[in-house]
Amino acid sequence: MARWEGNARGRLEQAALALFEEQGYDRTTVAQIAQRANLTERSFYRWFTDKREVLFGGAQELGEQLVTAIGDVPEGTGALRTLLAAFATAPRVFRPHEFLLRRAAVIAANPPLQERELIKMATVSEEITAALLSRGFDRATARLATDIGLAVLRVTTERWVTEEHTDFAGFGEALTAGAAEVLAVVADGVPSAPAS
Repeated sequence: MARWEGNARGRLEQAALALFEEQGYDRTTVAQIAQRANLTERSFYRWFTDKREVLFGGAQELGEQLVTAIGDVPEGTGALRTLLAAFATAPRVFRPHEFLLRRAAVIAANPPLQERELIKMATVSEEITAALLSRGFDRATARLATDIGLAVLRVTTERWVTEEHTDFAGFGEALTAGAAEVLAVVADGVPSAPAS
């Protein structure tokens, strides 16, 4: 984690997050973020297109990681199992726990940032669906597996962050537990076949 904190991108992310917490997202400027990180505005724009992206830059990395991991799952694995195996690799690109917790609070306090998060996750969703289609799954299966899989990932990640885990060593087990919970809810809503 020290490497992440020491690089320019990590410094900009940390500086922006601190300023968003101190004075609010709307009152924070790119110039202030760069100054807090001891960098120039030009350095900021090498990494981010605008100040929103400081909070969402990891979405692209997450999408790339998941698509790569989907490709690494053995052929013949079902769509949802493929996604769960891929999602277990997500911590490779996660930011440090404290950053994720603070980031969630900043986003929760700002409706436009909540909207931006939904847009970013929609992009990740499309990438995942495309990866499943390329493995030969039909569109309906790929779409449904993606929707269910992302629900599992969201539940697991939210729980993981709020339960103050300091590392991601057991993330795969937490993901399996999250999948069981989501699938139990799905099964509860499925009507029984009528008795003959």
